Amino acid sequence: MTKYRSIINKFTVRVYGICIQNGKVLMVNENLNGIAFTKFPGGGLEFGEGLLEALAREIKEELGIECKINTHFYTSDFFQKSAFNPTEQLISVYYLITLFEIPPMEKFPLRVLQSPNHSLEFFWEDINSLSETMVTFPIDKTVVGKLKSLILN
Repeated sequence: MTKYRSIINKFTVRVYGICIQNGKVLMVNENLNGIAFTKFPGGGLEFGEGLLEALAREIKEELGIECKINTHFYTSDFFQKSAFNPTEQLISVYYLITLFEIPPMEKFPLRVLQSPNHSLEFFWEDINSLSETMVTFPIDKTVVGKLKSLILN
């Protein structure tokens, strides 16, 4: 891996929650500075946070809902350069979570405006129709594959 030493300056750790309820998984369409992508809810660690603390904060910030973090699901195990900063290497960690006080299904898609340049739209996707083509980033595609194989077994 020495070929990356000169171009990768830091690691970015991101943490995501996988919420499955009534055969559906919670997903988010996000638009950040004009770049649109689909992913699982969650985001980046802030300095001084642990993984669980960061995930709970992200879910609360994005949805306004407390969550219970149930179990670790997956940690990225391959090299992935950040889509937003090519000098950063991503490490992504996924947990299965339960949301408390979930808004009724008729409120979805649930739109949240974080700032004028950052919006989120949460939606429930049927777990059986979830596919790797529905998510934007390579690590999420891996997670979708693992979820599907878990459901099929």
